[in-house]
Amino acid sequence: MLNFVICDDNLNILDKLEKLLNNIFLKNNYTAQVGLKTDSFEGVLNYMDSNKVDVLMLDINLKANQSGLKLAEAVRKKDKDVYLIFTTGHLEYAMVAYKYKTFDYLAKPITYDRLEDTIKRLFEDINGMPKKYIKIDNKNTLVDAAEILYIKRDGMKLIFHTSSCNYDIYSSFNKFQSRLPDSFIRCHKSYIVNIFAIRNVDSVTNTIYFEDGSICTIGPKYKKEFLEVLKNDGIIE
Repeated sequence: MLNFVICDDNLNILDKLEKLLNNIFLKNNYTAQVGLKTDSFEGVLNYMDSNKVDVLMLDINLKANQSGLKLAEAVRKKDKDVYLIFTTGHLEYAMVAYKYKTFDYLAKPITYDRLEDTIKRLFEDINGMPKKYIKIDNKNTLVDAAEILYIKRDGMKLIFHTSSCNYDIYSSFNKFQSRLPDSFIRCHKSYIVNIFAIRNVDSVTNTIYFEDGSICTIGPKYKKEFLEVLKNDGIIE
């Protein structure tokens, strides 16, 4: 699920943008949410310390002692991959804003159609990015590949176990394996693991441990090749 944050010093605009976004998510069947709306420079940065932010909609002209451009600079230091969408009533700031790898620039007042066009292009851009976000179903459910610890086959279902939640879909390993980054390796007939999410491997008990306390099993058919991959990538000695 993509997490949006809105920052504007006008509370009415904050409410309006949240409603517009939620309507766009619902209409287009996007798996997304507005995780935070705030008028605070510090509120955005504090939120990012404990939450993953995918998209930040940011007013360039914040309060007198704050600047949207300075906030964008601080955000970029925390996460270079956040999608930035600037909003403002002052068109002269447009070129300055793009230096922060801006995805789009929306002039106020923001209309539903203009915002929807931007969000559609954003989702198309994410879908086109090789191996970062994975579209796991036909409902536009996007999952950051780096957040997936492992994928488990359970009967006719695949369970994507991430650091925050699980996603269940009806599919097969064969359909998904070619769409996964190279860091995802089959270790068992029922498991594909993200090797960069591994905390420890016990080759005696054939157990893989992850940071959240979950475990996976290494199957005898896959063990030799799997351990060789881990050694080549420096995961184990």
